[in-house]
Amino acid sequence: MSSAVVRQWYRDLAMGVRFTFTGGREGWVRAVLTAVGVGLGVALLLLTAAIPNALATRGAREEARQDMGIGYLENNPTSKPTDRSLLVADTDTEYQQQEIRGRLLEPEGAKAPTPPGLDKFPAPGEMVVSPALADLLKSDSGKLLRERLPYDTVGTIGEAGLIGSGELAYYAGADGLAERLQEPVAYRIDRFGATEQPPAEEMDPVLLLLTLVVFVVLLMPVAVFIATAVRFGGERRDRRLAALRLVGSDGRMTRRIAAGEALAGAVLGLVFGTAFFLAGREVAGSVEVLGVSVFPSYLNPSPGLALLVALAVPAAAVLVTLFALRGVVIEPLGVVRTAKPARRRLWWRLLPPLGGLALLYPMVGQGSENGEFNEYMVTGGVVLLLFGITALLPWVVEAFVARLGSGAVSWQLAVRRLQLSSGSAARMVNGIAVAVAGAIALQMLFAGVESRFTKSTGQDTTRAQMELSLPDDLQVSVAGKEMKRAKGAETTAVLSTAEVSATAKDPEEWGSVTVGDCAALRELARISSCREGDVFILEHPRDPEATKLATAGRTLYFDASFSGEKPGAELAWKLPGGLPKVSERADSLRPGTAGLLATPSALPAKAQTETVFASSVYVRTDPKVPDALDEVRNAAVAIDPLIRTWEWQTTRQADEFADIRTGLLVGATAVLVLIGASLLVSQLEQLRERRKLLSALVAFGTRRRTLGLSVLWQTAIPIALGLALASTVGLTLGAVLLKMTDMPVAVDWPSVLSMTGIGAGIVVLVTALSMPPLVRLMRPEGLRTE
Repeated sequence: MSSAVVRQWYRDLAMGVRFTFTGGREGWVRAVLTAVGVGLGVALLLLTAAIPNALATRGAREEARQDMGIGYLENNPTSKPTDRSLLVADTDTEYQQQEIRGRLLEPEGAKAPTPPGLDKFPAPGEMVVSPALADLLKSDSGKLLRERLPYDTVGTIGEAGLIGSGELAYYAGADGLAERLQEPVAYRIDRFGATEQPPAEEMDPVLLLLTLVVFVVLLMPVAVFIATAVRFGGERRDRRLAALRLVGSDGRMTRRIAAGEALAGAVLGLVFGTAFFLAGREVAGSVEVLGVSVFPSYLNPSPGLALLVALAVPAAAVLVTLFALRGVVIEPLGVVRTAKPARRRLWWRLLPPLGGLALLYPMVGQGSENGEFNEYMVTGGVVLLLFGITALLPWVVEAFVARLGSGAVSWQLAVRRLQLSSGSAARMVNGIAVAVAGAIALQMLFAGVESRFTKSTGQDTTRAQMELSLPDDLQVSVAGKEMKRAKGAETTAVLSTAEVSATAKDPEEWGSVTVGDCAALRELARISSCREGDVFILEHPRDPEATKLATAGRTLYFDASFSGEKPGAELAWKLPGGLPKVSERADSLRPGTAGLLATPSALPAKAQTETVFASSVYVRTDPKVPDALDEVRNAAVAIDPLIRTWEWQTTRQADEFADIRTGLLVGATAVLVLIGASLLVSQLEQLRERRKLLSALVAFGTRRRTLGLSVLWQTAIPIALGLALASTVGLTLGAVLLKMTDMPVAVDWPSVLSMTGIGAGIVVLVTALSMPPLVRLMRPEGLRTE
């Protein structure tokens, strides 16, 4: 390109920019509408560009406060206190389905490390809490939690010690932890932060595919909205450009001037978008979405991505404007677009979706066994399929409305308007159609591969709802009695397990013994007759070796010693003469248990006080008690703050899969907000362009109700066609993605209907919000002109 051509482009674009800001009220209104539409998209793009930094910062904060990381040589019960050592106890808990991170701290020396976010250690009986936890404790809904945390709040955890503004966390002072060192409950450290990183695991190819598709699906509607926003007020702009032909400009120069106007709106949109992003970033610090929160400082886009957005948006505005004007003839006496437009051609509109299918087809059947999916082919294929909606929808709308006939006056007004400007109607719907199609495909993909990343826990939530893990030094009998009296506990079962050996020294054969009263043992096995002092053999077909040591009259040993250890801790246990055999319950609290079952009095007297048992309490909550789970947790903490509580679940999802799904839902929430806001701006822009027409119709006696219904029809018809096309493309894309993961194709119809319903609901809401401006525009004053 020669320097003269460059100068000509520069002059024409600069003239378009001047027209934008010196063209009077009309130019300013159009520029502001364009800037708002582009700005909303830019804000979401900047937010997306900030996500990598936010995730990295959250990860760094989590790692910096790590107190059980790899590489802590002092992190074991046999370590010795030093002037740099700190005793830590893990007291994580849950409250009303919210996770709470808790730690008890006891410094052993003057140089003990303080956790990130703390200036000093809280004294015993005091605690330092996160801002979100402080608010919860002060609220009426935090009554039960205040009972569980009987400490005086003396400070707030700083931002450096939290991974999000909504995180619930506390550090409390303690004493006497040195006598209770036992992993993973209480341990000794001399620093925070992991000193060694575990080896990075390769990401499952299916999860990588999910991540790629999520990003494409969330960003495509944003790109469509920006492309639509730069065309706001296109018809009025083209009529103004006709005046330029009268003063000597040719067609190419006129198009470049129009591109300059779009460029000005896009640059102004960058300013608006930056302001929206900065305002949204501050709001993000006080908002929690699906359990995920961040601090405003986390949301800093990387300079490279921010520069890419700053360059791509204006360039896209210029290209979109030039592309849109390719079929418009701007003559000195008017714009040759007011006549009936030529019928749109279908053949080239089929090329993008067919090209997308061609890119994805080679990876069909690959699954996760044949290496990673080609990320460029995946991205390109999904983009082309979704872009195909924006190419096909104008043709679909035009072909459909051309066949619509007579009806009520409101219907005829709407149909005629759509027949004359089906392109404008399709552009308004493009974004939501792309979003719905992508959401349907993702829902199908998530539903199809969910079973791959969801495992059964073997826990029957109809038998118990909570499990309490007891510290080794806690008297099991005391904990069992207290928990039976706990509010919210309908029934409890206390079970303890230890290992026994065939010899007192250097044993080679081991077995297990599970101890509990008769009621607790019946939760594991079918026992017809049981009295205190009985011992049973529980056989398991998949583990025949487990009962090898269970022979009547045989002597077994607890706490066997090995060569080099101090002998004398062994405790002999002679089995009774009769050992009835029992079978496992199909709904056992501990599936797979095998070996010996014993009642407490059947063991040697010293076994219950000198032998270390792994003990758990299984709780069936009382459905009549409100907040029964939290009542049980409160009772457990009252017995011993080191008791860990676990709510039972029938299934558990892989963390990576759950994180991707959470990220999708958070991103989809942001995109839905953008959809609603952009649709509203687009609707207002179209009403503004038709202001004189609406005022003229009212002046000639047309009822406002009729005009309102016509606007509703003008929105409803393209939306219905767009959602139908989106459902077709979404189902096709979802089926292809499932075939790529080597999973059977199944349509998740509830998700399809819900996504379509959400899209339709947004349009109804936007239409309702546009009614008040419509009423104002239908006044006779709208006939005034400048």
